[in-house]
Amino acid sequence: MANMETLVQRLEKAVLRLETLQPSGGNEVGSSDEVAPYVEAFDELLAGPMATYYKLSIEIGGDVATHANMVNEALKFQRGFLVTASQCQQPPEAKLTALLLPLSNKIVQIQEFREKNRGSKQFNHLSAISESIPGLGWLAITPKPGPYVKEMTDAAMFYTNRVLKEYKETNKKHVEWVKAYISFWSGLQAYIKANHTTGVSWNKSGKIATVSAGSAPPSGGAPVPPPPGPPPPPGPPPARASVVSTDDTEISRTALFADLNKGTDVTSRLKHVPDSNKTHKNPALKTSAGPFASGPKPFKTPTPTVKPAAKQEPPVLKLEGKKWVVEHQMNASNLVIQDTVLKQVVYVYKCTQSTLTIKGKINSITIDNCKKMGLVFEHVVGTVEVINSKDVKIQVLGNVPTISVNKTDGCHIYLSKDSLACEIVSAKSSEMNILIPDKDDFVEYPVPEQFKSVWNGQRLATTITEISC
Repeated sequence: MANMETLVQRLEKAVLRLETLQPSGGNEVGSSDEVAPYVEAFDELLAGPMATYYKLSIEIGGDVATHANMVNEALKFQRGFLVTASQCQQPPEAKLTALLLPLSNKIVQIQEFREKNRGSKQFNHLSAISESIPGLGWLAITPKPGPYVKEMTDAAMFYTNRVLKEYKETNKKHVEWVKAYISFWSGLQAYIKANHTTGVSWNKSGKIATVSAGSAPPSGGAPVPPPPGPPPPPGPPPARASVVSTDDTEISRTALFADLNKGTDVTSRLKHVPDSNKTHKNPALKTSAGPFASGPKPFKTPTPTVKPAAKQEPPVLKLEGKKWVVEHQMNASNLVIQDTVLKQVVYVYKCTQSTLTIKGKINSITIDNCKKMGLVFEHVVGTVEVINSKDVKIQVLGNVPTISVNKTDGCHIYLSKDSLACEIVSAKSSEMNILIPDKDDFVEYPVPEQFKSVWNGQRLATTITEISC
């Protein structure tokens, strides 16, 4: 019986691998009966962690499953491109851009799906994919595509950690989903290091790569790409127009010297200009209108065109289920949320020069993409998170266990006496200051931004530099 279950599992993996590698209506850029070793290595990567990620995504369902199908299509494009590279010489940059266009469009579609579903319950899953999917663009990166992929992988870690935090005690399937997805990117880094260290390995003895109709994106796929940029500058003129024959040059030169040898006769055919038509002897000609050719006009700076103002979204402050949504507030200094319940959360998005006060005890608060935002709250039992924001001020009146600051420039956190044990976690942020109460005033302590790392023979030891203290 155990052998039968093992056999069934192996068959399921084989079928899943075939589904992952199956071409979708000619979407691959290139195809061949025989594949290069590095294409086979890429197939193993797809059949391993990526197949596990895809299977778990379908089982989780919802927006995660839809997103996974888009990622699967993008990987088909990538595999097709690698097949083309294994068979063809590297094309010029213009043709290379055209070859990568289907993959680029699919990446844009994946990211736009996240933006269109910001209210999804699986938003953290979608964000992890959206933040890291540009890593598939390593095909156009030289000379170090590997570090680029690692950077994109790190961008996903913030959201995958949130998925783990949410489901680690309730649904292990989501935990396995995170492990499979991160494992794919780690495997892709190792794959690039082994096969494409300085860029895609093209076949120098192959044919010239061309853009075929089969490289178009699948039906219902990515949106129409933006209009192309200006055309390249014109090439040099044809040789016939730019190169004068030797005989014509000799004839012209002979005629020139013949005219010069005439002496004063050379000017005999010029028309005499009387003094009445000379501006330096008749100043009235300068002010009178006449058929005189004017000289070049002085240069004038072109009047700058005023771009239309960005569409202003209507401000929102409402309760949706268990989530307080505060969006697109502008110059609002008296925003107040009260009558809160412990299970409720607050999500603040794209607010500018506004102040929000939250009364009572609440589960968590998130500030996303805000500028010059002020937040005052009493009690939070979970986490206060600040993401992609600038010039944010936070004041704690009661208790909060954790404050997380990511990709934020300028953040001042005023702690209360009851919240001095709060853990403050920051990443990719600058100009952070923690203000500690001292009698009737606050004492400001800057968060270090510069670190020194030294290998001590066993591990990497990292310390704060004195200049950042």
